[in-house]
Amino acid sequence: MKIGIVLYPTYGGSGVIATELGKALSERGNEVHFISYSQPVRLDFFNNRIFYHEVDVSDYPLFEYPPYELALASKIVEVVKYEKINLLHVHYAIPHAYASCVAKQILKEENKEIPVVTTLHGTDITLVGKHPNYAPAVEFSINHSDVVTTVSESLKKDTLKQFKINKKVQVIPNFIDNALYKFNFNVDVIKKSFSPKGDFIITHISNFRKVKRVEDVVRVFNKLSKKVEAKLLMVGDGPTRESAEMLVRKFNLSNSVKFLGKSKKVEQVLSISDLFLLPSETESFGLVALEAMAAGVPVVSSNSGGLPEVNINKKTGFISDVGDVNTMADKALIILKNKEFYSQNALNQAKKFDIEKILPLYLRLYDSLI
Repeated sequence: MKIGIVLYPTYGGSGVIATELGKALSERGNEVHFISYSQPVRLDFFNNRIFYHEVDVSDYPLFEYPPYELALASKIVEVVKYEKINLLHVHYAIPHAYASCVAKQILKEENKEIPVVTTLHGTDITLVGKHPNYAPAVEFSINHSDVVTTVSESLKKDTLKQFKINKKVQVIPNFIDNALYKFNFNVDVIKKSFSPKGDFIITHISNFRKVKRVEDVVRVFNKLSKKVEAKLLMVGDGPTRESAEMLVRKFNLSNSVKFLGKSKKVEQVLSISDLFLLPSETESFGLVALEAMAAGVPVVSSNSGGLPEVNINKKTGFISDVGDVNTMADKALIILKNKEFYSQNALNQAKKFDIEKILPLYLRLYDSLI
């Protein structure tokens, strides 16, 4: 099977899932063609079944904003025709599904049928999709895809509520490769470098956008640090990093909080963590929470979106209302006092989302379309 995957190449969850899916498909004998404006950050190797096609956007003086959608649609047509692609799997509605539907129509007029699978990941529905400037295009893209999937039941409900959808929407959850979290490095050495005295290590990983509420992470840690000795590792970067750093200074926590920036090796950070904080305003799934669980790290999160489907309250950790930092701090303390119980439950939960269980769902879907 020859599969074209259209994706964002960044650290975000949709790009990570799309890249890991493509790599897994190639390992099972399929030929995978990634299409994006730059090489995906998780695409750290190539083989004779993995290919990358860069979308080049020409900068004409006529355009104030280069028309990426047109360039992407043209690149999709080119790749499908000359690489003889059997199926397109696009991740994120705008602009990927939209450009793919345009490409599908162009190819149809050349007597070439190409099925399109669109996977919705969250903010393409809950944020971008709500905007009146984009809503008609999002609805068009969904309805003109051959199959639409969402990564959680919560996102499926949001999609059906916000748009007039004329087709069935399937749920195929995000996944992880649990094998990546069987660490072959010295965890104790890494942990001592951050916590020489054996303090608890609390972790947060995100793109530091407003929706991630990273200031709440600092507020929760501030309350927690008054009751236990702990360090906070903040992994990632983005527009709210500066405000989080200012809050750290305000609380006099500079010696206890470290901003590590972006990292491709999140499993190493998670390997030394005792607790993961994810107080997001909204999460369609919460892939990073699942990654934490795969490392045996319990999670304290908000109860928004698909998070309750991943982080099982009172079992793998706790969920609280968005912004309720007092409850989050209290629940974090409970976990740190009973870490083994929550850690084992977290590991068991992560196994339910292993790639070996989720990949066959996509393969059956592809087979039904080809």
